[in-house]
Amino acid sequence: MAETLTVDTGPAGQEDQAGKQPRSVRVVLLALMITMMLAMLDNMIIGTAMPTIVGELGGLEHLSWVVTAYTLATAASTPLWGKFGDMYGRKGVFMSSIVLFLVGSALSGMAQDMGQLIGFRAVQGLGAGGLMVGVMAIIGDLIPPRERGKYQGMMAGVMALAMIGGPLVGGTITDHWGWRWAFYINLPLGVVALAAISAVLHLPKKRAQARIDYLGAGLLTVGITAIVLVTTWGGTEYAWTSAMIMELVAIGVVALVGFVFWQTKAAEPVVPLHIFRSRNFTLMSLIGFITGFVMFGATLFLPLYQQSVQGASATNSGLLLLPMLGAMLVTSIVAGRVTTNTGRYKLFPIVGSALMVVGLYLLSTMDTGTSRFTSGVFMAVVGLGMGCLMQITMLVAQNSVEMKDMGVASSSTTLFRTLGSSFGVAIMGALFNHRVQDVMSERAGALGAKITEQSAQLDAASLAKLPEAAREAYQHAVSSGTHSAFLLGAVVAVLSLVTAVFVKEVPLKGTGPETAATE
Repeated sequence: MAETLTVDTGPAGQEDQAGKQPRSVRVVLLALMITMMLAMLDNMIIGTAMPTIVGELGGLEHLSWVVTAYTLATAASTPLWGKFGDMYGRKGVFMSSIVLFLVGSALSGMAQDMGQLIGFRAVQGLGAGGLMVGVMAIIGDLIPPRERGKYQGMMAGVMALAMIGGPLVGGTITDHWGWRWAFYINLPLGVVALAAISAVLHLPKKRAQARIDYLGAGLLTVGITAIVLVTTWGGTEYAWTSAMIMELVAIGVVALVGFVFWQTKAAEPVVPLHIFRSRNFTLMSLIGFITGFVMFGATLFLPLYQQSVQGASATNSGLLLLPMLGAMLVTSIVAGRVTTNTGRYKLFPIVGSALMVVGLYLLSTMDTGTSRFTSGVFMAVVGLGMGCLMQITMLVAQNSVEMKDMGVASSSTTLFRTLGSSFGVAIMGALFNHRVQDVMSERAGALGAKITEQSAQLDAASLAKLPEAAREAYQHAVSSGTHSAFLLGAVVAVLSLVTAVFVKEVPLKGTGPETAATE
């Protein structure tokens, strides 16, 4: 049964004039954007603080698990939070995820050794799995699809701000307040979001009659965990053909096949398979996967290229992505407005995918002589494409399901994008590393192979210590590595373009703000 929404609208209980959303709706949206910021900022802030954390807590050999534990917990819990919201009511489940995230943040800030930090990061990740899903599902309930495009620019702006500001904020907090405040900074923001949501958003409590599908949840968790570990460890901790990776692949395949089979039998499945009967939902899930694949690969290798080849400062690494993120923000706003005004959206996935293909191909042509201006233009083309896709995929996916499945639709789309990013970083990273090591061996012989045997990604300090000839060889190697990675991204983006052609333009539900109060 559809969930009824009640939002306080002030003493008169009426909306603002001129067709605006009620003031309380805008307060809730602000709180949701703060929560979305928490979800996106965390890893970027922590990444900057990691050297200081290791210096104080030790445990360098377990460093990667600080990020991996968080990522695993987030990916595994994402579908569950969406389903719980559908079964027991959106507001309580969302607030529970925020509280769990804040508890994990506080505990992480108090960690006394690396083992504690890894465990507390897993707690934080469990809460983080519900943050983005909760934001998207509540917006899906609160704002009709026809009106939702107006808010795409807001969401894209938060995303851009997190990517640009994350490393800068992380460095500033660590230098002036200490690394523990990289976690504590979440607490005041989270409390503000909790207070606003508690006071203004009123959703009826629901109690599902069916029991939680524990077997389905367990199989899905095992499958997702195996996939993320394969993409995280493959080619770094373990060789791609090693027994460990092969075992994880087998476990992942068996668990996911078992999950799909069980979902056809479960009384209240974690991911109802009937949502995939909608052609648009399935296509948007695939496009979301590809967008995640391309976007996170690009944000990983672009700063590396600009620091290693173009000599840019690592301190301002977030600012190096400004052409891409700025273009993404502008296009997202335009796409949202056009979608709201016309109700038409099919053009955006097609144009966005085409721009991604062109932009990634242009990025693959960069070499040691490419100027920052030229690379900035190439990045802007990719950003224009992403701006057409980032929020449209969620909008169309939510428009393709019934209100009772809004949570699982939001969580499934988010999960596909998350898994796409894991595969993108792993596969593009493996290709990049292999190419860098080959070129270093060709240009610098045994010295080149020795320089990159531990890691194909050298930091600024290591790069400065290299002899001039070895440094030039490394610059050519990085240029060649990014060429291969971005060329692969362009090929994958072609699949997104083909997929977008088959999207069917189904009219968006809702015709105006008057439908925002009740469903």
